[in-house]
Amino acid sequence: MFTGLVEAAAVVRALRRQAGGALLALETPDAWSDVIRGESICVSGVCLTVAEGGGKGDLRFDVSAESLERSTLGALRPGDAVNLERALVVGARMGGHVVQGHVDATAAVSGLESSGGFWTLGVRIGESWARYVVEKGSIALDGISLTVASLDDEELRVAVIPETFRATTLSGRRPGDLVNVEVDVLAKYVERLLGAAAAPTRDDRLHALLGS
Repeated sequence: MFTGLVEAAAVVRALRRQAGGALLALETPDAWSDVIRGESICVSGVCLTVAEGGGKGDLRFDVSAESLERSTLGALRPGDAVNLERALVVGARMGGHVVQGHVDATAAVSGLESSGGFWTLGVRIGESWARYVVEKGSIALDGISLTVASLDDEELRVAVIPETFRATTLSGRRPGDLVNVEVDVLAKYVERLLGAAAAPTRDDRLHALLGS
């Protein structure tokens, strides 16, 4: 589990396609040299398992076909930047929100405006995912926990503080660029539970059939 508080940025060394997926190699900061094989890392919003790491400035991940297709990882090129976050440590302060690293969809940036050093990012999330979002709620974009400033049926806008803009890949985003979106998992659970509660039971169907 993650919190959406990006700890570092990394540069893509290579994305090599192979049967059933790809191998992603990243050039990472020296401070990440203690990462071990099997550790979970959130890479621009996608939870990946370290296939090879611990060496100075180098991490490699096996990326499934599902992750390549569902997220922006499949379009990465050498030199691209990605956001990194290590898994939450039990007992640590949780400054963001619950992020699983399970990307729901990609969405296009509709605008990025600055005002006094602060930024407003617009994303066309679409109606099918907007229903899981609420104003002043949380959403993860490229693995970054952000607060929804406003939204309508098709678009949401988030406020970005100077530190987040500087320390993440958001500073390089332009209208039309795709970002990884993970909506609040609690909203999806609530929808499913309410749907199950409203669905007719076996006894209800039997009574309806018998007319009693």
